[in-house]
Amino acid sequence: MTALLITVDTELSALWQQRGASLDENVRRSIHAEAGGRACGIGWQMDVLDRHGLKGVFFIDPLPALVHGADFLRPIVGEVVGRGHEAQLHIHTEWLAWAKASPVEGRQARNIGDFSLADQVTLLGLAKSLLEQAGAPPITAFRAGNFGANDDTLRALAAVGIDWDSSVNPAYLGGDCRISADHSQIGAKRIHGVAELPVSGIVDRPGGFRPAQICAMSAAEMRAGLRHAVRNDHDAFVVVTHSFEMLSRDRARPNGAVIRRFEQLCHEAARMPGVHGAGFRDLAPSLADAPERRLDRVAPNRLRTGLRMAAQAVATWRYEHRLIPA
Repeated sequence: MTALLITVDTELSALWQQRGASLDENVRRSIHAEAGGRACGIGWQMDVLDRHGLKGVFFIDPLPALVHGADFLRPIVGEVVGRGHEAQLHIHTEWLAWAKASPVEGRQARNIGDFSLADQVTLLGLAKSLLEQAGAPPITAFRAGNFGANDDTLRALAAVGIDWDSSVNPAYLGGDCRISADHSQIGAKRIHGVAELPVSGIVDRPGGFRPAQICAMSAAEMRAGLRHAVRNDHDAFVVVTHSFEMLSRDRARPNGAVIRRFEQLCHEAARMPGVHGAGFRDLAPSLADAPERRLDRVAPNRLRTGLRMAAQAVATWRYEHRLIPA
């Protein structure tokens, strides 16, 4: 069986904070994705997951608590945990710019991996405590905001007792992501004491990589990637999305194309033999210690890639153009 991990980076918008949005507005738009008279954020995502018997992993960023206080976290964590999904740890260190009291003596940076090892241990330990105090079970997995982690991030995770990391996205390696992982890594591998499970994807063109992100990959590409993983006995297939990803970029209207992709993924996964919905707590850490197997990604297909590019262009015109109603 291939474990399907549908992961949701659940975060307030630092950009909206910079623009002066209230906490309530930021929560409504960024966490619950309210726009156009409907909500298609974490509540809607869990509705779809529940309907198909799947589990979601919600990587929740608690650092805005340094600005707004920790009370806003409790209902978010409570909703996720209360419905049987996983609450895990996410961090966007941009929030340190507005922190009322800095845990790292005023030092600021865009990504967790831009900090020293000692600062990373401090930030990750604090963030872990904030989530657990808000009602999350002991945190076992982490993903860096912007995938902006480095090797010291893994060392810091090991130091604070977090077993799993999913900050490696091959599309970001060599950029924001500076973890010493190979672009070809597909399965779990232990790096600096932590089990690293990368974001999955496909080869969309020779030498290329398309991450398994709802807004980046068509339903046909996602289906091909998942089927390939099952046929080739991959231990896991990791999908990434965001709490606000079902909205247009300005968060003014629902994006029907992305909504349909999420629904199609869940529908396909629920009826595909060999797939089971899972979280990181369902995975054995020993997977990262098993002998490496030769795994590959689904090969490129010009027609499939061309159709995605055409559909993406239509969706951008329809849902991102301010003059066209959703």
